[in-house]
This record gives sequence, C-alpha cells and structure tokens, in this order.
Amino acid sequence: MTVAIDRATGKRRGDRAPRPGLGRRLKRGYEKHWYAYAMIAPVAIVLGVLVLYPLVYGLYLTLTDANSLNTARTIGVNHIDATYKFIGLDNYKDILFGPTSYDRFWSHFIWTIVWTALCVALHYTIGLALALLLNQKLRGRTFYRLILILPWAVPTFVTVFGWRFMLADSGIINSALHALHLPAPSWLEDTFWQRFAAIMVNTWCGVPFMMVSLLGGLQSINSSLYEAAEMDGANSWQRFRYVTLPGLRSVSSTVVLLGIIWTFNQFAVIFLLFGNTASDAQILVTWAYYLGFGQQPRDFAQSAAYGILLLAILIVFTSFYRRWLNRNEQQLAI
Repeated sequence: MTVAIDRATGKRRGDRAPRPGLGRRLKRGYEKHWYAYAMIAPVAIVLGVLVLYPLVYGLYLTLTDANSLNTARTIGVNHIDATYKFIGLDNYKDILFGPTSYDRFWSHFIWTIVWTALCVALHYTIGLALALLLNQKLRGRTFYRLILILPWAVPTFVTVFGWRFMLADSGIINSALHALHLPAPSWLEDTFWQRFAAIMVNTWCGVPFMMVSLLGGLQSINSSLYEAAEMDGANSWQRFRYVTLPGLRSVSSTVVLLGIIWTFNQFAVIFLLFGNTASDAQILVTWAYYLGFGQQPRDFAQSAAYGILLLAILIVFTSFYRRWLNRNEQQLAI
C-alpha cells in the first residue's frame, strides 16, 4: 500500500486536521450563528428566571430545614435573619422512610398513581369513543363538536366551582337523587366519594382534549385502508383493531404521555374542589402545597423535597415509557 505524503507539510494526504479547542469552536459557532443566539436569548433568559432559578433554589431548600419560623422575614420595621441550617438528605430520608412516611407520602403516592391511571384510562376511552362518533357523517356534526369541546374551552376554575356547587349537600345532583328516592352520597365529605368526585370532574375536564387529538389522528388515516379491509371481509371490530388502532399509535402514545404528566400534576381540580380539607383525597402535588402553604409552621424544605421527588418520578417514568414505545416500534418494524 502506497501512502502519499505532502512534501511541504510532511503530513500524509487524507489525514484530518486536529480538532480545534472548545473555546475556538464556541467562538466559531457564535460568529456563524450569532443571529440565532440573539433571537433565542430573550426566551432563554425568561426560562432561566422562571424555571431554572426556582428549580435550583428549590433543590437547595430540600437540603435544609427551612420553614416559616427560621427563614428571613420582615415584621414591621424589624428584619429577622434566616437561621435555618444545612441538613443534607434528611428531608428525603424522613419523607420516604420516616415513622410517618406512609401517612405523609406513600398513601398519597398510591392514590396519585390510582388517580392518574383511572383518569387517563377514562380520558382515552371516552375520548376515542367520541372521536369515532364524530368522525362519522352525522347531521349536525359541527354542532356536536362545539358542544363536546366546551368543557375544555371553559376555564378550569369555572368548571370546578360549578361542579362543587352541584356536588354540595343541597346541590342539584343530591336534590335529583332525593327526588328519585335514591341515597345521596356525601361527595365532599366521605373519602370514597371525594375520590370518586375528583375523578369524575377531572374526566369531564380532560376528555375534550383527548377527543380532539384522536379525531385529528382518525382523519389522517387513509380511507383506502378501510376500503381494502372491507373488501377482504373484515367486520367493524376487525377494521377497528387492525386499521384504526395501528393508525392512531403515534397520536395515542403522545396524548397518553401528556395526559399522564398533566393528570399526575393536576393541582387545580383537587385544590379547587376540596381546598386544604379532604387529606385522603389529596394527590402528591396538592399535599406538597399543603405542607408549604396550608399549615403552620409552613415547611418549605419538605414541600420543596416533594416537588423534587415529583420531578424525579416523572423523569423516570417518561424515560421508561419512551423506551417501551421504541421497543414496540422496532418489533413492529421487524
């Protein structure tokens, strides 16, 4: 084998030039893409102030014993300096393995998982059923779409307050049950009915988004696939199983992931429906709020630790969920 050597430099032809250092690469990238950096700088600054700084500060608080009694505060003209101290991972140890860990964390964690699974399952099932219905050629289909999307268009606090009034002891729901001589549940007092009411209200709020997303996915499926399946003798169930569901796979995976994240962190429905009461119906995010702002003394450190744990749970779940989807896609491709 013959190797050509450049006589001027003494280097072999085809050799790559040495990679420039990090500083030179950054300088070259800035000179080439300075306009793009200038355009994204305002967004990066806003995200840093609104997201990155609170996240870093919250992580720092989890390593302290900060509460409303030992943080810096001003009372009248008197300023009181902070006296909280660094305690390492004691907050996480107390939350996960402390003597009251089940009542303060694990019971709420189990209920949050059940709440998320039931709500997302109902969102997807009812949303898919309505999307299939609205995808048909029906008279007044536009009117039905408008009516069914209203719960999503109305602000959440208006919807939840409306349900709170209806679920009260003297509300329209219990009045109707009394008129039919049926037992009227204590929707806002009994633990089982509190959880049932929370799932019902969140389903009402979340179904329209799932319906609209799945309806868009249905309309993107090639109609020739249904025609070919019908010509092969496939019945309605077989067309749904082998054409509709595979055609909705990409849309379904995305909306289910979004639904899980949103429902897992659904603060508005639980808080506006029950406030700081109904401790057994509180999910992790509302329980973290209660620890930090709904009790005295307010435990900022443990509330922040709950927030970090929530973030960690969602990151782990999302990574496993994406891996599972990728594995299924690879198996289908084979």
